[in-house]
Amino acid sequence: MKIATWNVNSIKVRLDHVLEWMDRHQPSVLCLQELKCETARFPVEAFLEAGYEPLVAGQKAYNGVALLGRTTGKDVTVGIPGFEDVQQRAIAATFEGVRVMSLYCPNGESLTSEKYAYKLKWFEALQHYLSDTLKTHERLVVAGDFNVAPEDRDIHDPKAWQGEVLCSDAERAAFSALLDLGLKDSFRLFEQLEAQYSWWHYRVNAFKRNMGLRIDHVLTSQAMASACVACSIDREPRAKERPSDHAPVMAEFSGLSSPSS
Repeated sequence: MKIATWNVNSIKVRLDHVLEWMDRHQPSVLCLQELKCETARFPVEAFLEAGYEPLVAGQKAYNGVALLGRTTGKDVTVGIPGFEDVQQRAIAATFEGVRVMSLYCPNGESLTSEKYAYKLKWFEALQHYLSDTLKTHERLVVAGDFNVAPEDRDIHDPKAWQGEVLCSDAERAAFSALLDLGLKDSFRLFEQLEAQYSWWHYRVNAFKRNMGLRIDHVLTSQAMASACVACSIDREPRAKERPSDHAPVMAEFSGLSSPSS
């Protein structure tokens, strides 16, 4: 089973990139973020033709999340239960006995912005949501753009980013609180090369200079972590013409028994 996540920064602009990548890697489930289109305008037919069933929570011009599954997703939940929010940032469904969430966590803008306070409240609500979900779903994968670089090794220049949004102590504490629930950062389950990132700014030639941050993550419950055999960041799509500023991240799982066994 392969579960991947990708902030595509507009599905309309990046549709061909996504379809090409899916054809090459054949994920079981692909979590998308930042669709920037309303649900009714999502290119459902293109993905059906590719063999995937889309579950979409879209929003005009901003935000938006989706789950693309080779099998039909069941028990779909949109948003964070109990947290009132007009922004489409979360969708969850169960695929082959595995609960999968696609998350587009708030950016925060700056430490003095109202959006930063909203981000911390959103993470607090997410923590409660995941705590409840883990009680009912042993097999859980939470994937998406978290907009948090958890450690200094996830930043190309930690000194330059110290105290900045995406890297602040409060944001890192919010991310750590998710791990304290028992979730595992699948990328860090394995020995990885240094300076691996999932996001690079469009400006200052950041991608070619590898001036990036690792802010896209695949978190897993203990049961899924035990079955995880690989997790990698695919830089190739970021090198394309008119790319998303994010790269896909994919975790692979093996030895999962039937949900009914």
